[in-house]
Amino acid sequence: MDTQNTNSDGQLPPVSVIMPVLNEERHLREAVEAILAQEYGGEMEVVVALGPSTDRTDEIAAQLVAEDSRVHTVPNPTGRTPAALNAAIKASRHPVVVRVDGHAALSPGYIATAVRLLEETGAMNVGGIMHAQGTNAWEQAVAAAMTSKIGVGNAAFHTGGEAQQAETVYLGVFRREALEQQGGYNEEFIRAQDWELNFRIREAGGLIWFSPELKVSYRPRPSVRELAKQYRNYGRWRHVVARYHSGSINLRYLAPPTAVCAIAAGLVVGAALTPWGFVVPGGYLAAIAAGSLPAGKGLALKARAQIPVALATMHMSWGWGFLTSPKSLAKKVIASRRPAVRREATAN
Repeated sequence: MDTQNTNSDGQLPPVSVIMPVLNEERHLREAVEAILAQEYGGEMEVVVALGPSTDRTDEIAAQLVAEDSRVHTVPNPTGRTPAALNAAIKASRHPVVVRVDGHAALSPGYIATAVRLLEETGAMNVGGIMHAQGTNAWEQAVAAAMTSKIGVGNAAFHTGGEAQQAETVYLGVFRREALEQQGGYNEEFIRAQDWELNFRIREAGGLIWFSPELKVSYRPRPSVRELAKQYRNYGRWRHVVARYHSGSINLRYLAPPTAVCAIAAGLVVGAALTPWGFVVPGGYLAAIAAGSLPAGKGLALKARAQIPVALATMHMSWGWGFLTSPKSLAKKVIASRRPAVRREATAN
């Protein structure tokens, strides 16, 4: 697909924006309005897949549909993200598919830049920086942790970097043909579905491209408990990807589970045998305390003080999730059939 010459009159290709939402009353309007405000010369539609929310998400979505004819909704009874994405893809109709989450906001020019990059690079999927931003001290601390190398390693979509080929990107702007070739998202992957889909695209010879020109504002989880749950699920499902796709793991992903094991061993040795055992957990605490100083530059004292808590929560939860990920999850994934994702002829 030539994204710059899809139409015979030379106009930019039409774009479908897909959005899975569940209990997103805090950010849904902001996310959709950031899409509708994009200065893009081609036709655009927004398909919101509604899970079984218990807040005002459905009401807000209905208001957005009434206010702008470009916005449509489809049901997602399961509430699962990959099922929502597949439902939205099926209900959409354009050759470029932009994924956006209900708690994310596209930066100005995002779609136009992404379409240009698809053409320039020949990539099947392009994406950029997950620009975490908080509205209070805790969220600001999490945002600082999520954009620091001590928090997430060398992942370019968190920390930035030069435009380059990538293993995966945040959210993504796809050629529809890539999604259809792969049958969409594997709905058994409740988490890590982006990484898993991008792995399949790469295995089929497709290029995944990261560019710092693309930026999406992201709202961090509002509490320690929610952050721990998020990162435990990340680690749990990343291990499933490793089991399902041999050769997909690297040292960066092994660092958190190794840290959990080392700290646990140090605590046991320190309590039962010798105080020297506490060197490992003590060294870890010192490392995250030191690493939080540059990460918190420019933040208020209350936010800076919470960065070590955010870092430890992310590392330990991810590592614990990876270590305790049951093998039965991989068996379910292997036994599943990826649903075919094709453009519906009746979409409008």
